[in-house]
Amino acid sequence: MPAACRSPTGNMLKISSLASMAIGVQTLRVNPMRTVLSTLGIIIGVASLVAILALGDGLERYSREQIEFTTDLQTVVVDSRTTERINTVIVRRDDYPEITPEHARSLERELGDIAFVVLAVRGAAPVSLADDTTRLAANVAATTANVPNVLDITPSVGRFFDAHEVSGNLPVTAISDRLATALSGEQPVASLIGRTLLIADTRHEIVGILESGGTADRPVAYVPLTAADSLLTRGRIPRPPSLMVKAHQIEDVQEAERHTRRWLEEEFGSVEANFNIATSTGRLAQAQQGVLVFKLVMGAITGISILVGGIGVMNILLASVTERTHEIGIRKSTGASKNDILLQFLFESVAISGVGSGLGVVLGLTGAFTITFAIRRITEAPVYAAFTWGTVLVAVVAAVVVGVVFGTYPARRAAKLSPIEAIRHE
Repeated sequence: MPAACRSPTGNMLKISSLASMAIGVQTLRVNPMRTVLSTLGIIIGVASLVAILALGDGLERYSREQIEFTTDLQTVVVDSRTTERINTVIVRRDDYPEITPEHARSLERELGDIAFVVLAVRGAAPVSLADDTTRLAANVAATTANVPNVLDITPSVGRFFDAHEVSGNLPVTAISDRLATALSGEQPVASLIGRTLLIADTRHEIVGILESGGTADRPVAYVPLTAADSLLTRGRIPRPPSLMVKAHQIEDVQEAERHTRRWLEEEFGSVEANFNIATSTGRLAQAQQGVLVFKLVMGAITGISILVGGIGVMNILLASVTERTHEIGIRKSTGASKNDILLQFLFESVAISGVGSGLGVVLGLTGAFTITFAIRRITEAPVYAAFTWGTVLVAVVAAVVVGVVFGTYPARRAAKLSPIEAIRHE
């Protein structure tokens, strides 16, 4: 619309609104002590709420880290059913399905870029260096070359075996740091690279030492999957390879599981009858539910503090309306409308709540980080408060809601005053 055609009424309203806001700010600056006292309740309430949310987010992150350490939230494990229960007796199955490397490659193509696929057979075997008579008990994992992507294991010295060594069944092994330390004695673990390790009396060249942490904290020797039959003695119950599917992101776990189930059904028939499928997302959901209950309960309790703070703001504004009745009458007699007066007091209320919320955010985060610091010093548990923009958003929304809800009544009361009666008020 051309500037010449614009109505001056809109501009006048805008100027009047800005003037009302400016008067509201000036009033707060004239009475700093009253402003501070009226914000105390909001500061305490918002600080408590922010601290609870920050602690809750930190506890949720800690729970996830602990579950990831003991399991793997992003991994779906598929095991063939080798037994079945008949009444109370467990009976071995002779017709159990066995997933082959060709199957694993087919599933990996099906999943595309959302997950890694690994096959592994686990067992135990005696190990020793070729020139040492000391024999140690170790876990042996016969697996494919991409298992580091699934188990998050990284060689600290040397390397992991590759796909060529797996397909060729070459006698190589990568061992965990704990096993390497036990084998090397007083020598550095790096000296084991290139030496021969006897696994169940079968010679394997040590090509890598894995960093400590996770599975590397146990004495484990990784060998190519094709060596499983010769190294791992088959017991009374067979050990077919386990299929591990690790999603690249935790958000893709359900999709990866759904694709895996569909693929298994197409390849082997009934999934429930032939396979056991395990994930750790249930444990994470339980932990998240517990933290959510903590947030809701504690948030409801701290919400009472915010409610009390809002009542305090309303009381201060009601007292302010009574004290400034004469001023309100003068403003209305000089042309200020009901909306101008209403906006002025609403703006004061929101400003008080906003200042209190801002200080509450700072105080709440400081308290949350101080509390978690004390927890770490006392318990040595790696618990940290977590800062998220969602927490700040909650504080902002709380400030606006409290300001509007508890400022509306005093503002409406001020706006309804008669100019003549207000001017006569002493």
